[in-house]
Amino acid sequence: MRAAGHGVWVLFSFFRLLTDTAASSPCSPRSFGTGAMVCVCNATYCDTTDPINPPPVGSYLKYVSSKSGLRLERSEGTFRPERSSAGPLYTYNSYIRYQAIKGFGGSLTDAAAINILRLSPEAQERLLQSYFSEEGIEYNLLRTPMACSDFSTRPYSYDDDCPDDFELKCFSLAEEDTKFKIPLLQRIKALSRRPLSLVASPWTSPGWLRTNNNVMGRAPLKGKAGDQHHKTWAQYFIRFLAEYRRYNITFWAITAQNEPIFSQHIMYKNFPGNSFSAEEQRDFIVADLGPALKRSPFKDVLLVILDDQRCLLRNWAQVVLGNSSAAQYVAGFGIHWYMDMVVPPCLTLRDTHDRYPGYFLLYTEACNGFLPWKLKAVDLGSWDRGSYYSKNILTTLNNYVTGWIDWNLALDMEGGPNWVKNHVDSPIIVDPLRDEFYKQPMFYHLAHFSKFIPEGSVRVALTNDSPISTCSLSSVAFLRPDGVAVVVVLNNFIWDVSIGIEDDSAGYIEDTIPPYSIQTYLWRRP
Repeated sequence: MRAAGHGVWVLFSFFRLLTDTAASSPCSPRSFGTGAMVCVCNATYCDTTDPINPPPVGSYLKYVSSKSGLRLERSEGTFRPERSSAGPLYTYNSYIRYQAIKGFGGSLTDAAAINILRLSPEAQERLLQSYFSEEGIEYNLLRTPMACSDFSTRPYSYDDDCPDDFELKCFSLAEEDTKFKIPLLQRIKALSRRPLSLVASPWTSPGWLRTNNNVMGRAPLKGKAGDQHHKTWAQYFIRFLAEYRRYNITFWAITAQNEPIFSQHIMYKNFPGNSFSAEEQRDFIVADLGPALKRSPFKDVLLVILDDQRCLLRNWAQVVLGNSSAAQYVAGFGIHWYMDMVVPPCLTLRDTHDRYPGYFLLYTEACNGFLPWKLKAVDLGSWDRGSYYSKNILTTLNNYVTGWIDWNLALDMEGGPNWVKNHVDSPIIVDPLRDEFYKQPMFYHLAHFSKFIPEGSVRVALTNDSPISTCSLSSVAFLRPDGVAVVVVLNNFIWDVSIGIEDDSAGYIEDTIPPYSIQTYLWRRP
């Protein structure tokens, strides 16, 4: 009965899409029994959003997603000249400005590419549109591994067949690049209205450069900075960039190493990963990678250090940026969220920004379902996992982070494929047997930032007059390049909260925030 009803709904919605292209298409919901729901997409139907067109001065737009079932529900309201209700009052102040925003996005791993390409061509297109088009959530950042990661189906590098190939004569992109990731990147570029910034991160070098002579497992490079092993590894980055440029794919940034410390933990003993201490990464940048980039045609590609947990941030900053020879090559820090609970953001993010304000802080990886003792990797329809995302994004943005990149764009029903069985969750889950994909609450929580806060937006002050808001609500405010104000508010508790938002140039917004919901407000400033 459900399948028949869903078929009628799809036909109706598809007809509506054909006859009224200006209208957004609503979520086609399905519950998997977890207290929330996913939105189902297939070859003929997927929910969409309208292009953002803020109303005239004096009015505002609001988009709401909630545990009760709303997904980017759009409404309009009018500013009041005076405040007429109680509750926390938020004051928007565009004169106090903080960091500029780079953007938001996800990661095109081998696993993500494989899952996307398992769908029919029509369903593939709807998935890519959901992330990158104007009718989707408009990601502008995309991270991809250099060669294999744990989210591959096999361990490999780009030079496995010629031991001691210090001239990289045997360097060659893998099938995972030429048949999977590069064709998808080209399609994504064609879909994206916003400029797309790509970030590349290496997991492992060829085995013959590593002390264990294997691309698998935890190991450092042989020798020390400045020797032929390290110089060859630096040239490997340049070759990667050059090979991708042949396909008209260029990169905004590279990271010096994915998880140089965290991936060396004993529970990740089979992961592909080069280990570096902060001192070793500093010396590698000074002697090898920094000069190699600057001498190459890719001197404008930014170099990002750390790409690991924020509890390592202060030490990494002191060691690497404390050396002027290394600091000249570095643009910013990549940060992963997995150990965020260990050290508060004020002692890591804010402290690093205050000490080194010229270097950006960018979250480069996050996912749910990663804990070894998790009950399940994929939790279809989990609202809580979406709230974990938005709570982290709100916290980090309020501590000078310039952007936030999710992990895999799409995984299968098991949370893979992953050759070391490190399955996790994803905002989109693919079921190739049904030719369907499921947009989880995580997808919509991310949308409340990526869709409405474009690159070049600036975080501004948003203060409140009540301790109630610090207990039940999280919030952040921005001024976009087009002069539009944006406020995002998360209510992660069981009760309604009535709030006001004051903009001295526009008046007052009065609203009630429903329980377990996230909303984004936009308005034009006079």
